[in-house]
Amino acid sequence: MERPSIASRLLGTALALLLAGALVPCSALADADAPEADLSELQERIESSGAAFDEATAKAAELEQQAAENQKRIDEVEAQLPGQREKASAAINASYKMHQDSPGLLGLVLSSNDFNELLATITYLNAVEDHNVDQVQRLADLQDELDRNQSELEQKLSEAEEQKEEAETALQEAKAAREEAQRQAEEKARRETEEAAAAVAAAQAQAGQEAQLAAPSQATPSSVDWSQDKQAFVGHWAPRIDAYLAGSPLGGQGKTFADAAWDYGVDPRWSPAISNTESSKGLYCFKPHNAWGWGSSSWGSWEEAIRDHVAGLARIYGPTISMEAARKYCPPNADHWYSATLAEMERI
Repeated sequence: MERPSIASRLLGTALALLLAGALVPCSALADADAPEADLSELQERIESSGAAFDEATAKAAELEQQAAENQKRIDEVEAQLPGQREKASAAINASYKMHQDSPGLLGLVLSSNDFNELLATITYLNAVEDHNVDQVQRLADLQDELDRNQSELEQKLSEAEEQKEEAETALQEAKAAREEAQRQAEEKARRETEEAAAAVAAAQAQAGQEAQLAAPSQATPSSVDWSQDKQAFVGHWAPRIDAYLAGSPLGGQGKTFADAAWDYGVDPRWSPAISNTESSKGLYCFKPHNAWGWGSSSWGSWEEAIRDHVAGLARIYGPTISMEAARKYCPPNADHWYSATLAEMERI
């Protein structure tokens, strides 16, 4: 049996190492310091739809809170009205009776012993009259307030429904944009696998079939369910990320990662997994709160850092891990970086 030539064996070994990747992680060359590229149309859809959903949801909640306050005041006024109607009715009757029984100014003068008594009587009668008028006016004011609050309640409930409809429209757009991004990412992964297999086939052909090379296993991350709304999405992923990061400097940041992942349409496992590849989940940061080898960036808090990193992934590298992203994030050791990070993603 003819043995492969030395040249063929060297070619096969070199290609195998190139395709399989080196075994030692590298310092990531994340493109965080470069000017941010223009957002793709799809990424703009992802971010704008998420922002529109958040804004409409917040407005609907605010309007419902205002409507609840209106309803509370309506209930209070309606509880006061029966008693005030009785008081107003009694005041009207008393006022009528007082006018009927009053002797008039001349009678008051004649029946008073002196001027001071006359003045006291007139003051008393005026006070009684003012009280009666106040009771009637109080009833009118309560009724006006009731009518005004009922009108405002109807308006706010109507506006809240409109905001809910806008939120639902934005949510459907958000889901569609994120699902489309995932579809494109899966298609890219399929092409990368085919290209890797084609590269192996070409290398074998060039070596005259002497070098027996195997196509590398180009595993891809499992899909993320983008059919949920933000609350359900975060509720699903936050505890899983918390469990993965437990005991690390990034522990307890599951909700921050999940919130940012939804807002930017990024696989919620990607940034946490990169933190393990680059810094053992934030244990060895070469810059404050920089757990991802993200250029020369530093931040004042994990919350700020996480949102910036997830946004950068979305805008520079795509919605999820890929070999193309790995070659850009960590050029010297892309294959190992890809495999190590993907393995961590599948643990979350």
